[in-house]
Amino acid sequence: MNIQYPSRIVCLTEETTETLYLLGQGDRIVGVSGYTVRPPEARLKPKVSAFINAKFDKIQELRPDLVLALSDLQADLVAELVRRGMNVVVFNQRSVAEILQMIAMLGGLIGCQREAEQLADRLSAGLETIRAAAARFPSRPRVFFEEWDEPLISGIRWVEELVAIAGGAPIFPELEQAGLARDRIVDPAEVARRDPQVIFASWCGKKMRKATITSRPGWDAVSAVRNHHIFEIKSTYILQPGPASLTDGVQQIHKILASLA
Repeated sequence: MNIQYPSRIVCLTEETTETLYLLGQGDRIVGVSGYTVRPPEARLKPKVSAFINAKFDKIQELRPDLVLALSDLQADLVAELVRRGMNVVVFNQRSVAEILQMIAMLGGLIGCQREAEQLADRLSAGLETIRAAAARFPSRPRVFFEEWDEPLISGIRWVEELVAIAGGAPIFPELEQAGLARDRIVDPAEVARRDPQVIFASWCGKKMRKATITSRPGWDAVSAVRNHHIFEIKSTYILQPGPASLTDGVQQIHKILASLA
């Protein structure tokens, strides 16, 4: 029996797009998110969605046999696509382990299980190399990673795990299990009290403004502010739970922490 795997795939977020390209299956993609930047050639594909809205008629015209989505935030999009008779798979990966699992599951969906497992193994090995290098740091600096500035949001699980792998000590470890952004809103005064030595900022969809951070009441006494240890990591490298964060994202964090060690 000749099994027909999906050959016309729409990706509503960029981590599945990048994964498919890394598996050598970019030709199967017929539509992508407008936020897609990796790999650059993927931007030539028809753009059919933002994150929480989509061009449903355009997706339907592309005749996808599989649509890939991410998280509860796309639940309304998924419901409409299902009502229109499409096959939709929603991933909800929140940790490094779940990102690797997503890659393996996606491989199975498209008939590339072995290649996907090999990709996941390579990504995992890369993380272990970084972890081993970070273990040689004389100390682990206290790190605050902010995902949004107003309200102040931090603690998304895979980012915190990658900060730890890269050699830092996240200052809000108790937020790791909080899946929803509203559950990860932090008090600026509490950030100052915990006194991070390094601040990373990745404001999804907009450029970090250092003055916004340094001008917060009481933050002039924060070690990271006093020592000018405030760094931007572009969201495409770290806030998408896929290959980018497990490679370029964690590598950028590690390089910065290594320079300060």
